[in-house]
Amino acid sequence: MVLNISDNARLQIEEMMKEEDQENVRLRFGVKGGGCSGLSYSLGFDYEVNDELDLKEEINGIPVTIFRQDIPVIEGTSIDFKQNMMGGGFTIENPNAVVSCGCGSSFKAKEREGTPENC
Repeated sequence: MVLNISDNARLQIEEMMKEEDQENVRLRFGVKGGGCSGLSYSLGFDYEVNDELDLKEEINGIPVTIFRQDIPVIEGTSIDFKQNMMGGGFTIENPNAVVSCGCGSSFKAKEREGTPENC
């Protein structure tokens, strides 16, 4: 499985999706260049899917879209949602990250065969 979404994250995503057009909205997860470690996570909602470029899956009841090019650097990643006295937020654990920044929103991926150079 490319991505795992915990039950806590699923509940939070479902609450957020209530504000969107539920029939067409999908969670889009991926990476983009930037951040202090080289790559940062992209997590948001999207209504469009390109069947050639995107992977569509349902993960723990959530419709998810992932840009196929990102799969080598996010495969096996887990998304969780944690609540504490200061509020709550999503946490991302990526087994392909070799360096992460202090805030956990950017990372450097392991060198892997087939990983695009711009990742």
